[in-house]
Amino acid sequence: MSELRALWVPLAVAAVAIVLLVVDVLTHPHTSRRWLGYFVAGALAAIFCATFLFPTDGRAAHGAFEGSAWTTSFQRLFLSAGVVAALGGLDDVAKRTPHRVGEYWLAMLFSIIGMLILPGARDLVLLIVAFELMGIPLYVLAAYAKTETKGGHAAEAALKLYLTGATSTAITLFGLALFTGMTGTTRLDALAGAAGATTPLAGVGLAFVIAGMGYKLGMVPFHMWVPDTYQGASTPFVAFLSVAPKAAGVAAMSAIFLFGMRGHPAHWAPVIALLAILSMVVGNLLALPQTDLRRLLGYSGIAQMGYVLVALASNDTFAAGMTFFFLTAYLFTNMGAFLVLHVAAESSGEHSAASLAGLAQRAPGLAAALMAFLLSLAGIPFVVGFWAKLYVLLAAFRAGLVLPVVVGIALAVVGLFYYLRVLSAAYMSEPGALKRPELGAPMRLAIGICVVAVVGLGLWPKPLVDQSLAAATSLLERR
Repeated sequence: MSELRALWVPLAVAAVAIVLLVVDVLTHPHTSRRWLGYFVAGALAAIFCATFLFPTDGRAAHGAFEGSAWTTSFQRLFLSAGVVAALGGLDDVAKRTPHRVGEYWLAMLFSIIGMLILPGARDLVLLIVAFELMGIPLYVLAAYAKTETKGGHAAEAALKLYLTGATSTAITLFGLALFTGMTGTTRLDALAGAAGATTPLAGVGLAFVIAGMGYKLGMVPFHMWVPDTYQGASTPFVAFLSVAPKAAGVAAMSAIFLFGMRGHPAHWAPVIALLAILSMVVGNLLALPQTDLRRLLGYSGIAQMGYVLVALASNDTFAAGMTFFFLTAYLFTNMGAFLVLHVAAESSGEHSAASLAGLAQRAPGLAAALMAFLLSLAGIPFVVGFWAKLYVLLAAFRAGLVLPVVVGIALAVVGLFYYLRVLSAAYMSEPGALKRPELGAPMRLAIGICVVAVVGLGLWPKPLVDQSLAAATSLLERR
């Protein structure tokens, strides 16, 4: 019974996937399957609500998986991403391949199942298996738009995502093999006391693990796949890809370093801090010359991951909590920005700043939503991104990481420049021949959810802060 309590969320999503598969197979080939997107969004939303009545608790697989407030918080985050992705991509998926809708949502559900397992993984083998369960369906989803004839590069995007994913897996497994060989265990709760955890060879293994995870997160210098994949894959899918797998990667790194190796920060924290600085510098500076807004948000995402790594390197309960807070803020902010960009591109046929020309006149509500998302990414007050960056940098300052804090503040100004440049196209240019963008009800709801989260949590962040600190406490003080 305890194992069912611990694993009920991924099992529930697996049940939804099985039902979806059966219904899709039994449905007549020429029958519209558009409603399957509503089914997926509704099922994930129902499971999200159920986590408040039945939070994940207990242990499964002899302690290899542990349910806690940390696990439940991340699971809610992934379920939220799934709901927004299903609503935001519903019309796009039904339009591109109306008779293969079920395959798309089935792949996304399996990816989400892998994400749901990751935050509770307390064994390195389970962690890698969950990582691959999350990652392999993403390669398929990235190639979903491969039949596009108008500027489509989905096959190239999927190939780059696959090659980097396979490379990162190989590097991570090699590092774990070295690390496990020196420590004699795959259990994360035994790493801190393992005799070989601080040996030079274990350090080499740990470096490979960081590099492998770096590919998954798109942090510098393992970032080159990010802008190309974002540009080539379908934009509603990229909205999901840009946040949920990265949050899952941070959950995995938190399990390894904050939970397993917390007692040996000198062996990993300086490396993480250095990668954080490089990610913030490279991401922000390379975003400046971008003309394709998908690539701009790709480099912006690299910089945002730098802020997450700053908190991770701080190695205390407050920093771990603010890591989760930042990821929550970033998820709704970035997904919303990509969905608005998709809507604008559908009406203009391109993804440059020109697609946003006169958006404030053509669709004032959509322009206001874009403003909220971009200001949140820039860290401007009264939206949730401001609190996210403030708390992350405060955590780093409390931990004595002064240089990353200074770099983060300076580069936030650079980020504000290119975000405002995008906003100027929406508010300070004429629409010309561009028409009013068309939004279906699911897309309106998806963008609306993101706006409510970004503005609401910006005005009242305390509930999320308290939840984040409680989740971090359950991770670091429960062994």
